[in-house]
Amino acid sequence: MSIIVKNITKLYGNQKALNSVSFEIKSGEIVGFLGPNGAGKSTMMKIITGFIPANEGEVFVNNFSSSENSLEIKKLVGYLPEHNPLYLDMYVKEYLDFVASLHLPKKEIKQSVKDTIHMTGLSIEQNKKIAALSKGYRQRVGLAQALIHNPDVLILDEPTTGLDPNQIVEIRNLIGQIGKEKTVMLSTHIMQEVEAICDRVIIIDKGKIVADETPDSIKENKADKSATIIVEFDQNVPLELLKKIEGSAKIEHHKENIWLIQSLPDKDIRSNIFNFAVENKLAVLSMQKQEKSLEEVFKMLTS
Repeated sequence: MSIIVKNITKLYGNQKALNSVSFEIKSGEIVGFLGPNGAGKSTMMKIITGFIPANEGEVFVNNFSSSENSLEIKKLVGYLPEHNPLYLDMYVKEYLDFVASLHLPKKEIKQSVKDTIHMTGLSIEQNKKIAALSKGYRQRVGLAQALIHNPDVLILDEPTTGLDPNQIVEIRNLIGQIGKEKTVMLSTHIMQEVEAICDRVIIIDKGKIVADETPDSIKENKADKSATIIVEFDQNVPLELLKKIEGSAKIEHHKENIWLIQSLPDKDIRSNIFNFAVENKLAVLSMQKQEKSLEEVFKMLTS
């Protein structure tokens, strides 16, 4: 087991940022740690990495206790904070040499820096000052410093924040590649990112866990039980007439002759829509069931 979190509570004055939070992350998992701003994500990550202490509870990383073996945990964990603090006046390779010297014996530094630069795609930028790099390459440098000592566990706080779509895909692919060999815990607000690379999702709200499942299971088990049908008729249909479809709860006009028809919970209304069309001499040009998105479920759980 890589990470075990037991009953963690964290107070900032009278505010309870984390309220008896518990979860486990197995070796080799990529876990998305999600929540609205202020939910306690960054606080939890800082406690796991040993940057701040908890008021109550215990964290274990590869069986080392955060209260008794914090130094050992720092050896096992690579951490990329949300705002990615870097020494901007240093050159990329110079900076990674410096970070490696904090973790590794002198004889291992050169090879480790070389391997990490190659892994993170920094070869062509390694002789530039960090200040001259784009946001995407700065994020790569942040990932490189987290990886430089070959940790078993990676904690990544908003690793793609502020990146353009191409940079997001590049960093996402890199995390997916790294996750084949390491345990990765990452926070993000980009739901497509979670569905693309995460094996599991933990959603936290107001300091408490509200969901802990695979992305598909969360969409299936936590979403409301209604379904939305996208239907296109061959002509315009008045809204008042559409409201007569048995089992419908909400109807929205999408465009032209296309409507979004939401069912009552646990009702399959597709046959009712077809019967409605026959009765009113309409042709159904297309009909499909709209899949629930992770973003919709997230909003429902944290609103």
